[in-house]
Amino acid sequence: MEKLHLTVACGDYDRTKALQDGSVQPEGIRLNYLPLQAEEIFWRMSGHKEFDASEMSLSNQITMVSRGNAPFVAIPVFPSRFFRHSCIFINTDSGIEKPQDLKGKKVGAPEYSITAAVWIRGFLSDEYGVRAQDVQWFVGGQEEPGRKERVRLTLPPEIKVTPIPDDKTLNDMVESREIDGLISARSPSCFVQGSPKIHRLFPNYKEVEIDYYKRTKIFPIMHVLVIKKEIYERNPWVARSLYKAFCQAKDRAIQTLQISNPLPLTLPWLLAEMDLLKSTFGSDWWPYGIEPNRHILETLIRYMGEQGLIDRPVKVDELFVPNTFGEFKI
Repeated sequence: MEKLHLTVACGDYDRTKALQDGSVQPEGIRLNYLPLQAEEIFWRMSGHKEFDASEMSLSNQITMVSRGNAPFVAIPVFPSRFFRHSCIFINTDSGIEKPQDLKGKKVGAPEYSITAAVWIRGFLSDEYGVRAQDVQWFVGGQEEPGRKERVRLTLPPEIKVTPIPDDKTLNDMVESREIDGLISARSPSCFVQGSPKIHRLFPNYKEVEIDYYKRTKIFPIMHVLVIKKEIYERNPWVARSLYKAFCQAKDRAIQTLQISNPLPLTLPWLLAEMDLLKSTFGSDWWPYGIEPNRHILETLIRYMGEQGLIDRPVKVDELFVPNTFGEFKI
């Protein structure tokens, strides 16, 4: 029987490498895997629907579900997760020394709605009492001028979001202190290049993030795998086939990390890091599926409601196609 040809755009990750090299193949599918950067994937998929399936901003998908206009369906595969305490950058002349000092300040973000920004604003509110409406937000291109929001914003009036001029970048604005800080999924180039004007709000971010996880059991989810709705409706079995294949590829990546001689990655203290991961998370620190991640998804949905990014309350089970719930039994 001829296999179904599908093109999937997703990041170049160790946890998807077996799908890229063909050593894991989804049942009934001939997969064309395009390893691309997230920003390119989201722009091409959200704006032009170029791929049959792709990695997608989880917050953007939740917004579309809340509005009833999502052109994609999702499966509980989460290619990107990231603790975001390391992703708050501050100008040294801003007077910001602790999270509470962000109140009343001008802070940039590439887009108000990106998942990284939602998580950062969420933990700033929960942990430090800094609400979205306490900060003046400025959005636009971080390294290149002209970036726009992928989803239409319908924010409450108390939340102020201002697009930056089309000829400016957030990177330049934070270094020159036109804005006081920046939250972003990527480190700004001025910080990477060692500008003395920019530092992290949490320089000891690893310690802070481990403490955060131990208290909340939240390893923030950034991205989800989506399938074009028309493809799923014609071939509902595709969802389960992709889910199983992505799980197998991720499991292989974790097994590879446990090879002790020779080291599979160019990290001298990989074994020590593996010991830390196991003692902190257990055997699977990157779980797919709904139930292991339900409380994380519920937290993100709550944050999105508080930040004006959903039009109605959304339940976790609305986000995923039903044939990816649970497992069959023998």
